[in-house]
Amino acid sequence: MKILVVLTSHDRLGDTGEKTGFWLEELAAPYYVFKDAGAEVVLASPGGGRAPRAPKSGLADFQTGATRRFDADPAAGAALAATRRLAGVSLAGFDALFFPGGHGPLWDLAEDPASIALIEAAVRDGVPVGAVCHAPGVFRHAKAADGQPLVRGRSVTGFSNSEEDAVGLTAVVPFLVEDMLKGHGARYSKGADWQPYVVEDGRLITGQNPASSEATAQALLRQLR
Repeated sequence: MKILVVLTSHDRLGDTGEKTGFWLEELAAPYYVFKDAGAEVVLASPGGGRAPRAPKSGLADFQTGATRRFDADPAAGAALAATRRLAGVSLAGFDALFFPGGHGPLWDLAEDPASIALIEAAVRDGVPVGAVCHAPGVFRHAKAADGQPLVRGRSVTGFSNSEEDAVGLTAVVPFLVEDMLKGHGARYSKGADWQPYVVEDGRLITGQNPASSEATAQALLRQLR
């Protein structure tokens, strides 16, 4: 079992002068769900090399058992420092595709041709695709075989407008995940803010927020079993 985890390479939070990247919990929790199940986990990003971590995701209030384990794990640290360049990665040989969130993906992965091509190939070939929090934004330009938006008519979730408003970034992000999914004709639903909420639609699995990371990964793993 081999799973490709795609991280952002984008580290600038719009014009705020602050840094962003991937959200640590959204990588760490799925990483160990997969690893503990015996999967080989490969990390990739548009730029290759070290993927940027959103600084705030390292604050004490956001630490979990999985984040602490990740930070103490030399093998995980080495993998994060040497992600594969996404444009050189083929879906061949991978059993699933997973996207952690953080705000970074809204700027790069949502627009990245290699990412879009991987998503479209995975859906076409019946390979499970998981995305959590802001990562459902990566479906923005992905198309189904009929040329329609990939998410049209599909049940999905993702970071909600109310959660984005709560973190004060509604006017900073390039687009709102909830609005984009609805605008593309998806059947968007959400749970309570900051509580775990996962939606499965066939091989497409989405989680609403950081608290949904582990459950989203577990749902993807069930597909593989």
